[in-house]
Amino acid sequence: MQIYGDLASGNCLKVKYIADAIGQPYVWHDVIARTGATATPEFLALNPAGQVPVVVLDDGRPLAQSNAILRYLALGSRFIPSDAYEAAKVDEWLFWEQYSHEPTVAVARSRIRYNGQTFATLDADLVARANKALDRLEQALAGSTFLVGNTMSIADIALLAYTRLAPEAGFDLSGRPALLRWIAACEQELELPAVTAAN
Repeated sequence: MQIYGDLASGNCLKVKYIADAIGQPYVWHDVIARTGATATPEFLALNPAGQVPVVVLDDGRPLAQSNAILRYLALGSRFIPSDAYEAAKVDEWLFWEQYSHEPTVAVARSRIRYNGQTFATLDADLVARANKALDRLEQALAGSTFLVGNTMSIADIALLAYTRLAPEAGFDLSGRPALLRWIAACEQELELPAVTAAN
């Protein structure tokens, strides 16, 4: 399998995390959108939306959108619950991640990391919505190690990628102890090096 992605992108890291976790062999191709690499005819033939990540399966078929890739690779693994309701709860988190979490936490990080903004100059509404998303996770994890059931699922993988990088956007996680415990548990489960989770 070929993975086209940018290791600075949480959406691309999700794909790397699941591929590593299930032992899926792959070749990683660095594709940095900011350099125009996703606008070439060759790349657009793989994903007309011009976005990473994209995987090309062994039979040559491409697949885009990080959470679709997560679901495809995790199918039949321990990362998707066998219970239909719990599997639907995983999907609930995946949809929420792309609608409420990624557009706030990731966008704030991008503006600081790539656009030269500071936390103080970020749009107040963006910061408020990002904090609301982080608080939603804190609330959900207050009595649970993982987001769905008692074991890690692709819901955790989808939300881990940008959450553990939230301090790069200026978000202080030190007042969210459940979130910090969850990040540490996910890092241990996926054998990732610990990041400094608090700002």
